[in-house]
Amino acid sequence: QVQLVESGGGLVQAGGSLRLSCAASGRSLGLYTMAWFRQAPGKEREFVAANMWNSGNTYYTDSVKGRFTASRDNAKNTVYLHMNSLKPEDTAIYYCAADLYGSLSYQESAYDNWGQGTQVTVSS
Repeated sequence: QVQLVESGGGLVQAGGSLRLSCAASGRSLGLYTMAWFRQAPGKEREFVAANMWNSGNTYYTDSVKGRFTASRDNAKNTVYLHMNSLKPEDTAIYYCAADLYGSLSYQESAYDNWGQGTQVTVSS
């Protein structure tokens, strides 16, 4: 099992930027596909981005393409979500998730390990 802890959330004005971090302990992230999900108030949790353990390719949901960048630093055992041009509709709790040797999946059920989440609030 890998333990995940997110940080970096906060309150930001529309158009601003934030960088979320997800630090792992217990196992190396090098063999994990790492994903970001978010859950807005009253809505189901949705896929945001995934970074593949083998190819290093990254995939995004359409609503964040061109604004968000997911990356990883295996030496630091940490993944990041850089969020630019934030919009009020990006307001949500953001979670990182890990799937050992995982294939690309947009479904939360594919990921076995989850952090506790970090709140991002974007004001208009």
